[in-house]
Amino acid sequence: MSKVFANVCPNAEKFSRSNKLFCCVLLVLEEMTMAANLARRLIGGRSNQILGTSSGAATSVARAFCSSTTPITATLFPGDGIGPEIAESVKKVFTTAGVPIDWEEHYVGTEIDPRTQSFLTWESLESVRRNKVGLKGPMATPIGKGHRSLNLTLRKELNLYANVRPCYSLPGYKTRYDDVNLITIRENTEGEYSGLEHQVVRGVVESLKIITRQASLRVAEYAFHYAKTHGRERVSAIHKANIMQKTDGLFLKCCREVAEKYPEITYEEVVIDNCCMMYDFVANDLKAFCNIGEDGVALAEAVHGSAPDIAGKNLANPTALLLSGVMMLRHLKLNEQAEQIHINLMTI
Repeated sequence: MSKVFANVCPNAEKFSRSNKLFCCVLLVLEEMTMAANLARRLIGGRSNQILGTSSGAATSVARAFCSSTTPITATLFPGDGIGPEIAESVKKVFTTAGVPIDWEEHYVGTEIDPRTQSFLTWESLESVRRNKVGLKGPMATPIGKGHRSLNLTLRKELNLYANVRPCYSLPGYKTRYDDVNLITIRENTEGEYSGLEHQVVRGVVESLKIITRQASLRVAEYAFHYAKTHGRERVSAIHKANIMQKTDGLFLKCCREVAEKYPEITYEEVVIDNCCMMYDFVANDLKAFCNIGEDGVALAEAVHGSAPDIAGKNLANPTALLLSGVMMLRHLKLNEQAEQIHINLMTI
């Protein structure tokens, strides 16, 4: 899987803490048995601004939402398993923080919609296209059988080509490397995510890895522009071109072409085997990410799964989905509310 990393710590200013918001976040987390202990180990007061709009379409959409008082309509997919309960926690925190947002909720259908060929309804996809912004809880995907991944369907149908995912060190967690602060920008629609598989003959199956020049240039441009606008000094193209010379080779050619337009940014290429050994990714299930589309659509979601074994037991930790919501707010230029929620969450 070809990836692009934007590296180097950004700077961000803190907004004043809202006591009311602090109490709300604390109550939401303390309702979850595991959450309070996990949250205390998160970053103490350090801000990580992890999402900003980079494409022209995304920027124009965000500017349209820049007022902190004009109500915004956003699509919400509560998801499966623990999804509805952590989504409810996010809604409570947003309300207390004074986020001017109206939620348009959509649930996964019980039957395949012939218009989407998945359990996602056409109406739910149209909601995201219309609102241009959404938040998604975890959606279950059967392993090795059953329906196509709903996450993959969303990314393909909405053309959410750039997966923006932060990874940073958390005080209190000992890892091989200290002060890790990375942004992973992954191509969402091609490569192994093409989802094209078939059986050649009985006992032999094939999976197609599709790489195109257009998609590679698009995600590389996003990564370099992101690095430039967020004060990051290095972009690393992560690849397997030593083995996949045609596919990942094309990806690297496109990255080099884009890199020439950004001489102020250091560009390097790293074989993915070496990259995986360089960093211990910290607290994976507490991470957030946001998918960005070419026409300005942004869909934020948490990394973790639906955890059906603890659903309804008041054990689920909403931190990851809250942080995803913070990314969504920053995309909408609601920076004050985003920073208030982030700081209060990180200092619990």
